[in-house]
Amino acid sequence: MSKRLKKRVMPRRKISGGLTSGSVFVCADNSGARVLRLIQVMGYKGRRRRLPIAGVGDLIMVSCREGTPEMRRQMLNAVVVRQRKPYLRKDGSWIQFEDNAAVILTPEGTLRGSDIKGPVAKEAVDRWARIGTAARVIV
Repeated sequence: MSKRLKKRVMPRRKISGGLTSGSVFVCADNSGARVLRLIQVMGYKGRRRRLPIAGVGDLIMVSCREGTPEMRRQMLNAVVVRQRKPYLRKDGSWIQFEDNAAVILTPEGTLRGSDIKGPVAKEAVDRWARIGTAARVIV
């Protein structure tokens, strides 16, 4: 055995990815954006020619496709709060939502809007506590 001991770091739980780069989905907050397109998944390390995949709770880079004139054609940070593809929870249950949705963040990590429309996944609230304070329904 080597003299250096390796630290055992628990990886974050893998959630089945429901959004690939180029996916179009709704904005779940009242920041002024209505339709978003996924450009890049932050921190994604993949294989050559494989599309980056984002799941619930992941930080992503999006562009605003529809919304107010100030918001349109801007590159923004966002967090996925709902996904249509079913994924497995720790307790063994499967969960799936009716649509794909994200919430826009500022560069500092705070919410850009003040209210979140619709339910929010518990996995997103666990990773981003500020989303939980603005969410009405946590599933």
